[in-house]
Amino acid sequence: MARPLSIFACAACGAESAKWQGQCAQCGEWNRMERRDAPVARPGAAPRATAHRALAPPSMAALAGRSGAERFSSGLAELDRVLGGGVVPGSVSLLGGDPGIGKSTLLLQVAASVSGNGRVLYATGEESADQVGMRAQRLGLASGELQLAPEADLEQILQGARAHQARLLVIDSIQTVYLPGVSASAGGISQLRECAAELVRFAKSTGTAVFIVGHVTREGSIAGPKMLEHLVDTVLYFESDAGSRFRIVRATKNRFGAVNELAFFAMTEGGLREVANPSAIFLARPQVIAPGSIVTVARDGGRPLLVEIQALVDPMRFGNPRRVAQGLDATRLSMLLAVLNRHVGLSLQDHDVFVNVVGGLELRETASDLPLLLALSSSLRDRPLPETLVAFGEVGLTGEVRPVAYGEERLREAAKQGFRTALVATDNVPRRPPEGLSVRGIERLVDAAALLRGD
Repeated sequence: MARPLSIFACAACGAESAKWQGQCAQCGEWNRMERRDAPVARPGAAPRATAHRALAPPSMAALAGRSGAERFSSGLAELDRVLGGGVVPGSVSLLGGDPGIGKSTLLLQVAASVSGNGRVLYATGEESADQVGMRAQRLGLASGELQLAPEADLEQILQGARAHQARLLVIDSIQTVYLPGVSASAGGISQLRECAAELVRFAKSTGTAVFIVGHVTREGSIAGPKMLEHLVDTVLYFESDAGSRFRIVRATKNRFGAVNELAFFAMTEGGLREVANPSAIFLARPQVIAPGSIVTVARDGGRPLLVEIQALVDPMRFGNPRRVAQGLDATRLSMLLAVLNRHVGLSLQDHDVFVNVVGGLELRETASDLPLLLALSSSLRDRPLPETLVAFGEVGLTGEVRPVAYGEERLREAAKQGFRTALVATDNVPRRPPEGLSVRGIERLVDAAALLRGD
């Protein structure tokens, strides 16, 4: 029997080459080419039909008149909001995250909830049916029409889903399933690509919604070729701070809703529970407010969140001054320190600067500029800021305070959480401030410093 030919595939992007090379010509990564057996045709397989059929593409006007299949609920309102309002029939969603973060628990809860209104097939290649059953019993989940398939052969799984007429199919995980016709081991580049493509074809042809669990690499990205994320409709990432019981699900791609939408959960003994008030996660402040602490209203995803920013300014002991930022851009911190020195007269060149966003949240917007500089000034002067003060605004290189988007929505959230004073850019001051909230507009950074000093 002839030995199958070998090819070399890049572990980063999936690009194939007839011979080994140190650098991938497609993505530029070094030493990522791995040897694979080239796929061969199975004995007795029927040849593909070569006859061409005429296309009859529908017009946009005809498509606009169709109502389409309605979304159905996953049983978790937070997850429905991230998905864009619910699960779309025929959609394919990819869920990634670190080991043990709760991917299987979340999808098992979703599967149990959906099974109350339709048939669900939960395929697991990593655990036995008894193990999944024990987890469902521990979480107190009702079975309904939920069927378990402890199987790794994707053809058998899809055949069972068709026979079962499943409304929802869960694959846990994509790295464990395989297609017998692909000459590669489970988890390989070829298997991942072909299995994902087969799942997409199945979902679009049958209208069955598919959820896929994906492992992540050490860098935090989903393992396998990047094309895996391009094929699916929605990509969700599980995020969590080390040692925290709170979980965040972020949508980085969504063909049926907004991207960067967030869902907040708390891990309990009974599984993942939705967090009704996410701002409460980041506002666990002590009774006595210390210098260097301030609350800002961030907008991560489609909702405003109140988060606490802490700053510590300490005299430098030796060497070069340190600039450490957790949850903020360290490069922007250095720029803001130069603005603080030039336009306010507060020099920190002989001080170490440490800033942190409480709760492990990453702030990627410029609305945190003003509260960050106020926290630095408070720590340097060793004077705490008012407990009921909230601030947001972008700071320019010339010392001006610029407005940010969704200003009124941020102010309403601050007033709802009990804050009484807000420092914002002048253009963010509404005509009718929220009840109980005093909004003060400032045009330059020096005006904010003078206002806090009582000048």
